Amino acid sequence: MQHRILVLGAGYAGATAAGRLARRLHPEDVAVTLVNAEPDFVERVRMHQLAAGQDLTPRPLAEMFEGTGVRLRLAEVTAVDADRKTVAVVDADGADELHYDTLVYALGSRSNDHGVPGVVEHAHEIASRPGALRLRERLARLDAGGTVTVVGGGLTGIEAATEFAEARPDLRVSLVARGGLGDWVSPKGRAHLRKVFAGLGVQVHEHTAVARVEAGAVVTDDGAEIPSAVTVWTTGFAVHPIAAATTLETTANGQIVVDRSMASVSHPDVYAVGDAGYAIGDAGKPLRMSCASGIPMAWQAADAIAARLAGGKAKRTPLRYFNQCISLGRSEGLIQYVTADDQARSFSLRGRFAARYKELVCKGAAWGVAHPGIGVLKRHQRVRGAGTGAARRAATAR
Repeated sequence: MQHRILVLGAGYAGATAAGRLARRLHPEDVAVTLVNAEPDFVERVRMHQLAAGQDLTPRPLAEMFEGTGVRLRLAEVTAVDADRKTVAVVDADGADELHYDTLVYALGSRSNDHGVPGVVEHAHEIASRPGALRLRERLARLDAGGTVTVVGGGLTGIEAATEFAEARPDLRVSLVARGGLGDWVSPKGRAHLRKVFAGLGVQVHEHTAVARVEAGAVVTDDGAEIPSAVTVWTTGFAVHPIAAATTLETTANGQIVVDRSMASVSHPDVYAVGDAGYAIGDAGKPLRMSCASGIPMAWQAADAIAARLAGGKAKRTPLRYFNQCISLGRSEGLIQYVTADDQARSFSLRGRFAARYKELVCKGAAWGVAHPGIGVLKRHQRVRGAGTGAARRAATAR
């Protein structure tokens, strides 16, 4: 029998892990199945562009993984039993149960409302493709002079506010930030953000907390009302709740606690990558939820699984940061260089060159999902020794 590897979730981390595993292991020995609810790969880092009315290139998963050996299963994951090594799913034909020998959990995250009243009823999110499409439709129906309020001063909020203001200069766009605008980037980076925001006419409410969201306004902690025909909520992410309902060791927010190889500390046949995993980076601090963290986590997990099945030793993928890439519409950008633990350095790239740089990063990330083994391991170099007996012995050795 083949060693069964299930990968749950086809975001940046899950899709990268599945492709890398298929390229590293022989299909005669290992079956890699990728489970995802949607048929297309979603470029999550571009959801603000989709919401602003831009058309993104479709990326069907079936085409991306054609010829790789990855088996695609379109289904929604409803539960994981880490002790029985089963995954419950629902697809067009009804409920089913999948069995695994090794599991890669990459169900990712979704928008986090932080329990603020009115967010669910009155605000839009762009953490998912359906959410971005709903916002796209709402913005298209918004008349000139309409108010759009983006709540959240992080990367997503900054990118969304500038994208909307550039795409719809007839609207009044504002950003509500709990801290200062870009207060984590370098002084020159902050100055550039302010310049771009001013040029686009985006009003910024700094050091402002939101108490509740109403149908036509955002109400702050001090009782002030910010007019908002359309409210966009971008205050961070909450992990998928399935892991917290299992016997896997998780953090208080539901992330699976993993070791340096991305294996669960409680169930070593389960690997968690992307936003679903709680991993410590090389600088000794937890990795933040991001594409920049998820892809190297996927590389590390895939290499560790391949080495484990073949009885070898996996290389250590660097788990550190180099820069933060921020798009400010289609013609402006900010590339903030950072330390290994994600703290701003003095150097940054700004302007049109930074915008082109960010675009290359986005294209490179999507390309890398479909080509996770290029430049690392060629097909004829796939690892052997992961056959029936060897794979099962390796899978139970830890």
